[in-house]
Amino acid sequence: MKTGLFFGSFNPIHLGHLVIAEYMATRTDLDEVWLVVSPQNPLKKKKSLANNFDRLHLVRLATEDNPKLKVSDIEFKLPIPSYTVDTLTFLREKHPNREFALIMGGDNLCSLPKWKNYEILLRDYPIYVYNRPNYGDCPLKEHPAIHFFDAPLMDISATFIRESIKKRLSIRYLVPPKVYAEILQSGMYR
Repeated sequence: MKTGLFFGSFNPIHLGHLVIAEYMATRTDLDEVWLVVSPQNPLKKKKSLANNFDRLHLVRLATEDNPKLKVSDIEFKLPIPSYTVDTLTFLREKHPNREFALIMGGDNLCSLPKWKNYEILLRDYPIYVYNRPNYGDCPLKEHPAIHFFDAPLMDISATFIRESIKKRLSIRYLVPPKVYAEILQSGMYR
């Protein structure tokens, strides 16, 4: 089975994340996509992150009715900060019969050389890149491990959603209905 790994803070998960995950799960050779909730990305600041388990809960709510999308908390069990190469090593040991591929945006492809042991990622895993505006000229774009896809993109960011919540502005239609209801009910991000 070929599994795409879509890593993210998902702080919170929004429709843009889900459109990409669904596209990769249904329009590529992947059998399924795992949304891997990261406790802390080493290249991002932790201060704006909601509680790990709250974010995980929101991702589960968002994907519970889609059999091709799974949610993983694997990085919760690993040392922090999380490094993709370490997570993949752990997953390969735990699931030896599964083939893993990375899913990332073109902006992440450009920063890949900053990642821990990025050469191993390029050597051992296919990388499925969804195009993003203004990120087409990365030096790695010609690497044989890199595969580009024109997934539909939505100009939505988790930062915009969090700021909207703080200002008590509507986020309806930016997040799935169950996520919207949970954020409103819990007071998360206020």
